[in-house]
Amino acid sequence: QVQLVESGGGLVQPGGSLRLSCAASGSIFSSTSMGWYRQAPGNQRELVATITGGGSTNYAASVKGRVTISRDNAKNTVFLQMNNLKPEDTAVYYCRILATSYWGQGTQVTASS
Repeated sequence: QVQLVESGGGLVQPGGSLRLSCAASGSIFSSTSMGWYRQAPGNQRELVATITGGGSTNYAASVKGRVTISRDNAKNTVFLQMNNLKPEDTAVYYCRILATSYWGQGTQVTASS
């Protein structure tokens, strides 16, 4: 059974930074592509960033240049570094093993003054 546990969310002022973590159980982590998604109230869940097992990355246009996805395969963890946060980044952030039904429980990110 694969489990994903996110952490690192919180309340920050606009312009601030947060680093989200997603810890995965199981031995499949190093070969899998991972993604971070977010869902704001009243909105559909949207893809924020992805990273392949080899480290190739892609970003949504809305976060490109402000967000970096990375992974530490030795620690079975994927990260999302978010800088220059804007109020519109406020959402629950989820990690996922791409092309599977494995999702984390989510962590709240709020950018507000």
